Amino acid sequence: MSFKGQHILSVKQFDRDSITRIFDIARQMAPYASRKKRTRVLEGAILGNLFFEPSTRTRVSFGCAFNLLGGEVRETTGMESSALSKGESLFDTARVISSYSDVIAMRHPQAGSVAEFAEGSRVPVLNGGDGANEHPTQALLDLFTIERELAASNLKIDGMHIAMVGDLKFGRTVHSLSKLLCLYRNIKVTLVSPAELAMPDDIISSLSDAGHQLVISDKLEGHLGADIVYQTRIQEERFPSKADADQYRGKFRLNQEIYTRYCKSNTVIMHPLPRDSRIEANELDNDLNLNPNLAIFRQADNGVLVRMALFALTLGVEHIVKDYECAVPWYSNK
Repeated sequence: MSFKGQHILSVKQFDRDSITRIFDIARQMAPYASRKKRTRVLEGAILGNLFFEPSTRTRVSFGCAFNLLGGEVRETTGMESSALSKGESLFDTARVISSYSDVIAMRHPQAGSVAEFAEGSRVPVLNGGDGANEHPTQALLDLFTIERELAASNLKIDGMHIAMVGDLKFGRTVHSLSKLLCLYRNIKVTLVSPAELAMPDDIISSLSDAGHQLVISDKLEGHLGADIVYQTRIQEERFPSKADADQYRGKFRLNQEIYTRYCKSNTVIMHPLPRDSRIEANELDNDLNLNPNLAIFRQADNGVLVRMALFALTLGVEHIVKDYECAVPWYSNK
């Protein structure tokens, strides 16, 4: 894959070589993310950060990644604060905002909307999530995290066992991750969810066609002895009402007692965040916070590295980042 000048809209764009390339560049970004060094390679460049659906972590992660490369960020948050609320088309918005920006990151509640927006953009567009459809940068950072976490146990993505738990119907993160896993070999995939929130049939078919072993269940018991447990929250915003979402909230809670009883001693726990810590949900209990295999915060940190890599690649500066290095003069205990 040639990255320079390209939109990042779907995980379908990637093969294993392009993923290896992204991860190689992401690892090179670690000194800047940890404030050991800084780089001004994108000094003067502008990111249009357009988030038309609520987001904290993804939005800030995109902005942070761009800032760490020396660039500047201009943000629009919420549909009501944009011209879209006045009836402007995505195409028109793209034509205007792309004239103000060098690259755009965008989240929108409707499936396919970011691709529609990209048709009108004159600069690269990175998909920050479009409805229940895809979240390609999250899938990449998830895969990057899986690779790093497994390496600690001398395991690889090929041949691993992953259990995906919770809302698999509306969880765009598990949709995109599953599509990436189809590029790998001999994976056991356990899907644990209520029948009403099961993984979509087309994704199940893709995993099966890739030769992976599938186990589908509506019970946690006996299905958590995996290398990776990827927990998801109930996607309340995708349901017709809160009452509909409440039917499933709290059905698949994971705490230290359940972990000790059903997981392996080195099972890695992942979650795309935010985790719902309300009493009625509490899908990942706070008593797991001291569990060294809880990787959710390392996962979030990895998002900055991967997004830095994607900005560097799409803007064609990945080979000169070091040329613009300088010292960090302020106190940092990263």
